[in-house]
Amino acid sequence: MTAISTTAHPRMWLGVVVALAAAAGYAVANTSASVAYQAGSDPMTVAATRFLVPTVALIVWLRLSGVPLTLPSRDAILGVLLGLVTALYTFAVLRSFNMLPFALAVLIFYLFPLIAAVIAVGFGLEKFNWKTGAAIVLALIGLALALNVRGGNLDPFGVALAFLAAVGLAVVIVVSSRLFGGGDPRPLTLYMAAAASVFLLIVCAASGDFVLPQTPTGWIGFAASSVLYGFAMITFFIAVSMIGPVRASLLSYADAVISAGLGVVVLGQALTVIQVVGIVVVIIALIGATLR
Repeated sequence: MTAISTTAHPRMWLGVVVALAAAAGYAVANTSASVAYQAGSDPMTVAATRFLVPTVALIVWLRLSGVPLTLPSRDAILGVLLGLVTALYTFAVLRSFNMLPFALAVLIFYLFPLIAAVIAVGFGLEKFNWKTGAAIVLALIGLALALNVRGGNLDPFGVALAFLAAVGLAVVIVVSSRLFGGGDPRPLTLYMAAAASVFLLIVCAASGDFVLPQTPTGWIGFAASSVLYGFAMITFFIAVSMIGPVRASLLSYADAVISAGLGVVVLGQALTVIQVVGIVVVIIALIGATLR
């Protein structure tokens, strides 16, 4: 019993660090994407190309590691299906940004850790932990304060899209964690990234919605967004395989905290007192969820 506990404890903390690294990668990737948008690109183009980097990186990494690229037929099919769900929820959340106030769309989308917890507990994949549940609720409250969410005339379809995006991400996280088990998550992540990339590129080609940046600074932001998103996607699913879908999802709230800091430093945005309080609440929630 002691040996198992001693081994599990460092692995848990390493998983926490990896999950936080993924959150940082997502935050910097999204900030870089804003630079690309200002230079003439658009969200759909960025979304379609950002899955190319993890696809190529994983192929190279697996080859160098001597790990086969192929999966058993069942896992390969599920990986492709999860990739299609990834593409669909990415498309849905981007559409919701155009139909709702951005802060509200983000808040609805960030219901995904709570939804993932409900799915995992409902299917008996994890036991309910009141501390984790309380941390998710507290983090949501903090996120609402940090984003300064306001109501108004809301588009029901936009709300539905944002919520479906949250459900889609939650499903991908829980199902992939079940397929990973305690094994190597990289091959399945490769199938997911490749399927999402192909699907979104086809959508862009069919709609003619493929707009590249028009300035050198925009290209830097565009490239940084793709590279950092690829890093974040790979590390996030490694974290899921190490600490489980619920805790890894909960630590994604660090993305909002890091994004707020980058907004101040990089984009020159100002934070109100309420937003600062919200960020502090999110940090408290994350600490409470990770400490034993």
